[in-house]
Amino acid sequence: MKKKVIYGFSGDPITKGHIDVIERALAVFGELIVGIGMNPAKKYFLSLEERRILAEESLKSYENIKVISFRGLLVDYAYENGINTVIRGIRNNEDLNYEVMLYQIGKSQQLNIDTIFFPSSQELSHISSGASKALQLEQGLIHEYVPLCVKQKLEQKLSKQYIISITGLIGSGKSFISNKLLEIASYSNIEAYVVDIDKIGHQILGSLEQPLYVELRNKIANTFGKELLLSDGFIDRKQLGKILFSNKQLLDEFNLLIYKPLLLRLRREIYGKKGLIILDSALIAESEMGYLSNNNIVLVDVDKESQNKRLNNRGYTTEQIENRLNSQYTFELKEKMISDSIARDNHGIIWKINNSSDENDEQIKELFSNIIQTLNIKTEDL
Repeated sequence: MKKKVIYGFSGDPITKGHIDVIERALAVFGELIVGIGMNPAKKYFLSLEERRILAEESLKSYENIKVISFRGLLVDYAYENGINTVIRGIRNNEDLNYEVMLYQIGKSQQLNIDTIFFPSSQELSHISSGASKALQLEQGLIHEYVPLCVKQKLEQKLSKQYIISITGLIGSGKSFISNKLLEIASYSNIEAYVVDIDKIGHQILGSLEQPLYVELRNKIANTFGKELLLSDGFIDRKQLGKILFSNKQLLDEFNLLIYKPLLLRLRREIYGKKGLIILDSALIAESEMGYLSNNNIVLVDVDKESQNKRLNNRGYTTEQIENRLNSQYTFELKEKMISDSIARDNHGIIWKINNSSDENDEQIKELFSNIIQTLNIKTEDL
């Protein structure tokens, strides 16, 4: 007869540390009940139902797991439901002392329920529900702490932020779509912002004077050519573009150099902003930054004729256009990469829109409506 096993915790919210324990317990026992509980001595940020739903969504890709919520003593629930083994996770000595006390209290009820302790994996021992919430309050990166469905919930409840990305090929009109969404949000009384990630990159190369960016610009000049560093200490972006967009390997090397400073400035840019936040960038898929918007991404398509016309109007030569296009994924590959991220993370949605014509107001209105409904944005919540 198979043992029935339950892993009980508060899950306010569930973290990747909890999921690690679940994976290891599942490997030992084959089946597992995940119990989201209620401690009357604790004040919870999320309701019991919200915590259960987030746990269920975070674990939907696992077989042989049942997620339940319960009130009262875990050992009482286990006894009533024929469960004879309880799993508890421990991260440190403080956790261990607390869990041993709970074990002894459970034993005192004389219900013959045993407890097995799973220490956290060393690389995850810093992760906790409290740390995840504290980080989010300071606009920190929490995608390595919690599943994306939880990250999205914390952004919405703690920071009042509803984040999407917009991406597509060069010349597809991403900025046009972003600004149209901004207009619609304005007359819908929804606070909204467009954050152009490419412009943040321009600031790093050409206006920010903190030591981090001075050092980065020197490193870029040493790596790609000292002639790129202008007399004012900033980078000649036009010349840098000629170098990078003619050599995919050099472009990848540059993106690696600028990645962390870019994320820092992006977090600074959205700090304190509430409402719909639109991250505009051509390289969301290539740089694997879909997690920033929880894989909720608008993918803009364009026909070749409209694309070439727009790029010619910007002053690009045929060679420059080809180099730029060759440095980016095709529309189909962008879509595949984003879809793969959604499947891997069990979270996200792609909204596709064709922007070959500038006369597409109705399509953009429909897109806006879909975004509002999907993210459940309500003016009274902002």
